[in-house]
Amino acid sequence: MKVFPSNSVSAELAELLIKNTAAKATELGKPMAISVCDQAGELKAFLRMDGAAFIAVNIAQNKAWTAASFGISTDEWYEFVKDDGPLALSIVHTPRLTTFGGGFPIIVDGQVVGGIGVSGGHYSEDMECARSALDKLK
Repeated sequence: MKVFPSNSVSAELAELLIKNTAAKATELGKPMAISVCDQAGELKAFLRMDGAAFIAVNIAQNKAWTAASFGISTDEWYEFVKDDGPLALSIVHTPRLTTFGGGFPIIVDGQVVGGIGVSGGHYSEDMECARSALDKLK
């Protein structure tokens, strides 16, 4: 029987991403919910900043799950389905799938090791906060 190696985001990396995302959200004056999941989409770290909307909690977790599950950002999902009627109509019934910005895969050495999801502002602000944290890993 053959198996394949699988790497996952560490607790240390998850906490660093949370910290760096929260710093950018604070700079923008937008309280956010920030979720980091492992490569299987399971929650690894989470922060609901003071003042972040209650609804942002599930949205952030679903964005992280979506990004980790397929290895593409949530905004790319929209581009992937928007011109494909049958797919666009049916994929929206997939529980947890999110097709607007704010979720990104966490990629280390070319391998998806998790996902980050941010919610609390306009999706463009969510994306800015997540990208800021991911860019600091490079």
